[in-house]
Amino acid sequence: QVQLVESGGGLVQVGGSLRLSCAASGSAFSINNMGWYRQAPGKQRELVASTTSGGSTNYVNSLKGRFTISRDNAKNTVYLQMNSLKPDDTAVYYCNADGRLNQGNSKIPFDYWGQGTQVTVSS
Repeated sequence: QVQLVESGGGLVQVGGSLRLSCAASGSAFSINNMGWYRQAPGKQRELVASTTSGGSTNYVNSLKGRFTISRDNAKNTVYLQMNSLKPDDTAVYYCNADGRLNQGNSKIPFDYWGQGTQVTVSS
């Protein structure tokens, strides 16, 4: 099994920055895609950004230029740098990872979520 542990959330003023981290731990696994999603109160969870093992990135258009996703494959960690934060960015931010668990001769696909980290932007 793979565990995802997020950190870096908190309270920040409008225009401020935060950097979220999500570290995957476990044994005998390989990760393909890692991404960040967010869910604001009363709204559905939405994709923020994602990255592949090869380094390709994908962003929701409205956040391009303010948010940057990056990844350290050696550490199985994905980051989200968030700049020029706005009150509308207030949400619980979730990390997601998919890949394969290596069990003997079998490769079992997985798709896991972190527990979420709260980001609150005050005006």
